Amino acid sequence: MIPAMPTLSKFSFGVGDRFAHQAKAQLAAFQRLQRASITVAPVWNKSNREHSFIGSHPDSVRAAAVAAVAALGYEGPWHTDADHIRLETVDRFIPSCDFFTIDVAESIGKPAPKEQVDAFIARHPELIGRQEIAKLSKPLVTTRADVESAAAKYLLATAEAARIYRHICDKKGEANVLAEVSMDETDLPQTPPELLIILAALADEKVRVQTIAPKFTGRFNKGVDYVGDLVAFEREFNDDLAVIAHAVAKYDLPPSLKLSLHSGSDKFSLYPIIQRALKATGAGIHIKTAGTNWLEELVGLSEAGGEGLALVKSFYADALAKIDEFCAPYATVIDIDKAKLPSAATVNGWSGPRLASAIRHIQSNPDFDANVRQLLHVSFKLAAKAGDKYLNLLKANEAIIAKNVGDNLYDRHFAPLFLNEAQAQPTKAASNR
Repeated sequence: MIPAMPTLSKFSFGVGDRFAHQAKAQLAAFQRLQRASITVAPVWNKSNREHSFIGSHPDSVRAAAVAAVAALGYEGPWHTDADHIRLETVDRFIPSCDFFTIDVAESIGKPAPKEQVDAFIARHPELIGRQEIAKLSKPLVTTRADVESAAAKYLLATAEAARIYRHICDKKGEANVLAEVSMDETDLPQTPPELLIILAALADEKVRVQTIAPKFTGRFNKGVDYVGDLVAFEREFNDDLAVIAHAVAKYDLPPSLKLSLHSGSDKFSLYPIIQRALKATGAGIHIKTAGTNWLEELVGLSEAGGEGLALVKSFYADALAKIDEFCAPYATVIDIDKAKLPSAATVNGWSGPRLASAIRHIQSNPDFDANVRQLLHVSFKLAAKAGDKYLNLLKANEAIIAKNVGDNLYDRHFAPLFLNEAQAQPTKAASNR
């Protein structure tokens, strides 16, 4: 008998809060959506790597969320995410998290033993041949060799996901676990047959997966817009929705299973595509942002002037001086043209509004600088090093920072994803500030 399972809301949105000061401002943006009769569950996420860089603990994420929920009287679903955990890192997250992003990147592509592949095919003869799947761009046509190849590539990864999932469930109870499986950290996008094979394998392993994060075509760089073929993305996105719907019915996966888009923050060119697809299919979505909340803190401190502006300028100078060190861990998900970065002296001469405009992701603003934004994005360790000096400035400038955090989420993310044109009333002057 399958135990009672938690259900993730149809729409959910992962929000990072690296320094645990903006949960209330973030939650207020979700409440604005509630007033437009749209429920999107906030999922506060923070990875083990981020905790190690900053010196924080997973408990701090839940504590900040609990405080925000109480302060605003929020009534709705919310979660805390153990982001990109593996078996060796998950235990410290189990007490304070209910959402677990299971990272199996290291197992993708390791060839599964032939006997495992053969056993999988014996269980799933329906995967060989022609399959008509509703709303798929074209029928699936696969040979035994195709299925063998895909199974060999992904079976060890799904087995590892199951091992981690069972470990979490043993500690926490399956009824208290929302699981996401991350398959996006690989070289090539999964094809529809591959995604179906992955989902069949997860079902075999009894992983009650709530979201699946596949690899898509194009670049999902941290904190900036999507780079790639929009037509190809739209086809892939819609095909993935069709495969998920089919797999839910075929393999008794959770009905709430949905796509997850990683590094989804600021992918403005994709949002109209996603909204069209969700409206056409009635599907849900989980979007995970990539720590851009900290950039809104820098925008607010820049606008505040004084000590806040001086500190942001010092961060930029230090980041520029240590650019290789800060960029190395994120080399595959940033694209910085070093030759186009302004000098520290140039930035030091900017006013607060000028620096804020360089960081704030308004692509129509001629002062916006994607290179500056990406460099500061990956240099958050500077704020951690600054310690109380940075945190005290966040407290002293809470109002202006909260406005930037909230406006960024609502106007630039929620409105184009979830609201129709009549509902999407931008915050005053948000389109040019």
